[in-house]
Amino acid sequence: MRRKTPEGASFVEANEGAQLFAPSAARNLAPIASELAQIAPPHGKALEIASGTGQHIVAHAQAHPDILWQPSEIDDDRIASIDAYVTQAALSNLSPAIELDATASGWGATKRYDLMLLSNLLHLISAPEAQNILTEAAQALSPKGRFMIYGPFMRSGVLTSEGDANFHASLRTQDPEIGYKDDGWLEATAQDAGLTLYRKTEMPANNLAFTFAKP
Repeated sequence: MRRKTPEGASFVEANEGAQLFAPSAARNLAPIASELAQIAPPHGKALEIASGTGQHIVAHAQAHPDILWQPSEIDDDRIASIDAYVTQAALSNLSPAIELDATASGWGATKRYDLMLLSNLLHLISAPEAQNILTEAAQALSPKGRFMIYGPFMRSGVLTSEGDANFHASLRTQDPEIGYKDDGWLEATAQDAGLTLYRKTEMPANNLAFTFAKP
């Protein structure tokens, strides 16, 4: 489903050529990369869901040269931006972007990945869409594969900062189907999909990082 990005949820600016630059992606790259270093396998295949501008996956591919990285997106402008970054980086372990709607059914049965990564998406989609991502990701993961999810979440049903409460309210005003997901809901939904919680980390700016593993 091509759900419209809510106002205030994402800001990008033109960079070089088709490249887009997201200041928020630049800010959260370091903590995400640090957490990823704790859970990434030494080698294998990785899929980044909703790669955005492409800023993150280039850095991940540089940091993990023995992993083959596959970016993905649903938006044509973002795909063009990712491919521009990929071309500029010229890394042998980084592929051009594929078009992927991760909220759709069926894609999880097509390929296998040892690592999957998703950042800052679940609060911008509905609970059924988020559930479908987890279900498909569980199918796409290889045995012992890991799926890292980063973003803002409720803690036990509570929005723990004024900024989170205001942003969640803004999202719900624009689209009542979206908004922050609860950490307990995510863990239970992942478990129902066949995944186990491997690691849960408090991140800067009141975000969380979850890593789920496939037995």
